[in-house]
Amino acid sequence: MRVVNGGSIPLFLAPMAGVTNSIFRRICREKGADILTTEFVSADGIMHRNARTRGYVEFLEEERPMGVQLFGGDPGRLAEAAKQVIDWVNPDFIDINFGCPVNKVVCRHGGSSLLRDCPQLQRVADAVVKACAPLPVTAKIRIGWDDRSVNATETARILEGTGIQRLAVHGRTRAQGYSGSADWEVITSVVQAVSIPVIGNGDITDGATALLRRETGVSGLMIGRAAMASPWIFTEVAMALAGRPFDPPTLQDRWNLVRRHCAEEITARGDERIAMQGMRSRLMAYTRGMPAARPLRSHLSTIASLGELEDLIAVHLAEHLAEAQGCQSGSTDALNLCASPCILS
Repeated sequence: MRVVNGGSIPLFLAPMAGVTNSIFRRICREKGADILTTEFVSADGIMHRNARTRGYVEFLEEERPMGVQLFGGDPGRLAEAAKQVIDWVNPDFIDINFGCPVNKVVCRHGGSSLLRDCPQLQRVADAVVKACAPLPVTAKIRIGWDDRSVNATETARILEGTGIQRLAVHGRTRAQGYSGSADWEVITSVVQAVSIPVIGNGDITDGATALLRRETGVSGLMIGRAAMASPWIFTEVAMALAGRPFDPPTLQDRWNLVRRHCAEEITARGDERIAMQGMRSRLMAYTRGMPAARPLRSHLSTIASLGELEDLIAVHLAEHLAEAQGCQSGSTDALNLCASPCILS
């Protein structure tokens, strides 16, 4: 696996629906993410090949190594969808989603629903691996359906047996959703149970945490929601893994990135109002850890233009830049206090 961030193991950006489009993926790559994957796409969506699906699976050459993540419960249909994706966009690997906890995916016998049906999971993986050969196929799972059926090691062995070449494990059950804590003891047991690379995912919020998680023996670390608040999480983790100090972004740096992200979304969509409406939830995430974040989010919830955002940024910087700089240059305790609201699971 390629490592471009200077750390000892590769860093993965977790696929996130409505978040990890090409623009955000490229931002995360710049900040240190080694391996990228599209948002998940259903087998049915691939078959339709409409404009919306095209937006999910297409990517730029600079994003490689790049995978396309698919989900579905029908082996033949998912295998055919995988072949079509290979013909369509020529990814570096196909990733199968066996971990999504969302009801609309589970109800279609996709995502984490297959953790309750290992024979069907095996048939799905086997069909996709055979259809894609020689292109690598990877998978992502959760540790089980609920705390009474934690079966990650069994699932991992099954997937390894089908020819899956790399496995990402999110350390929560489907029942947990994103609540509670990720169980890295189970992830460690998966590492010990299989010979394929295992990528650990869940609650990697800073460099110190990443160093602890590396000790589990994982072959890589996958970061999701923490990157939504600050793509610099990849830089921080990479620096920690390389034994180098990390200089956190200033408030000005963070706003510059927010403005750039919005501007690129407007260019991509061709409609400023629609682009800014679509960015509102993303803007909420970006404000985590900023001074006066709560009133800031209130303003951002109705934002409709780049000009409005620029005015808001100017006011916010004028009011809080000195405060933020004081926090950054202060003691470790003060820095932790300022940074703590931006920590996501």
